[in-house]
Amino acid sequence: MKTVLLQTHWLPALKLAFAAIALTTGGGALAADDVPGEMAEAARRFLRSLDEQQRQRVALQFDSDRRTAWHYFPSSMLESRGGRRGLPIKEMSGEQRALAHGLLNTALSHDGHMQTMTVMALEAILRKLENGNAARDPEMYHVAVFGRPSTEQTWGWSFEGHHLSVNLTLVGGQQFSVTPSFFGSNPAVVKDGPQKGLETLAIEQQLARKLVRSLTPQQRTLAVIADKAPADIITRADPSVGRDRFHPPKGIPFEQLTTEQQQQLLTLVRHFADKYRPQVIDQIARRTPIADGRGMLFAWAGGTDPGQGHYYRIQTPHFVFEYDNTQNDANHVHAVWRQFDGDFGADLLRRHYEASPHPAE
Repeated sequence: MKTVLLQTHWLPALKLAFAAIALTTGGGALAADDVPGEMAEAARRFLRSLDEQQRQRVALQFDSDRRTAWHYFPSSMLESRGGRRGLPIKEMSGEQRALAHGLLNTALSHDGHMQTMTVMALEAILRKLENGNAARDPEMYHVAVFGRPSTEQTWGWSFEGHHLSVNLTLVGGQQFSVTPSFFGSNPAVVKDGPQKGLETLAIEQQLARKLVRSLTPQQRTLAVIADKAPADIITRADPSVGRDRFHPPKGIPFEQLTTEQQQQLLTLVRHFADKYRPQVIDQIARRTPIADGRGMLFAWAGGTDPGQGHYYRIQTPHFVFEYDNTQNDANHVHAVWRQFDGDFGADLLRRHYEASPHPAE
């Protein structure tokens, strides 16, 4: 099974990604674990590389409605809504692309960045599958910065395109929020061609299927909430998700799983989170438990065999993780991590402004 896509025409992009490490860490000493400092400096260097016209598209006000106007549709489908926020890679120079990847690398783990690159590269496969459809473009991924990058003031940034939305908010320049975090894959498994067998979100599918198949009939009566999977993730691209969206909670409680099943579920949740750097996730987990099992439920809908549409949801008191694979004969994945009433740092911002009232930085 392939999990990494390395096509010849993508080698320059990968070289730029690795070059970004040097471009974003050189020329100024930063503490080894100063991720907020790294992130702010990477954003500043990217912004400095832009001309005035580019900067107007990238540098947006933090309190702009565009900050929460995220989506996982192709950019061509968003034109009627004013287009995707930010500047696409397609319109960047080689230096700017490297610096954009440098910013992305300050947030993502190694595996998360490689998965991001693979999601982007799948656009080239889709273009071939769809007879040269120009809307499928590996370079139509946009970067936007909201507010002024700082280690003291609140700001944020996004990296987004078809089947990918990475959203970072730094409240007070230090406290991280990474939701909504969306990774998708079409095709989920490449059926033909040089990349035959490539499965970009393999663990998210295989581990969940293994878990649901391991359930006893009694456990399944709680876990399986519908015979047919919904057509898409239920939260869609809404700017926020309240706890009432999934109330009362459905699924099998963590406590009613065996020890082995519990470990599988926790591993699955951690896989959603571990796309980001450990320093980022550790800070979030200290503030808001991500995968400790308390109040966690696992729900499944649809079939359990390959080729059958399926959906699952993992819900905790603070977060919801959704996965849907129903389109294209169940070969098209949407997977998202959301925080109840806390996406885009909303919960942190409330506490921040209550402690020291002031307008958005």
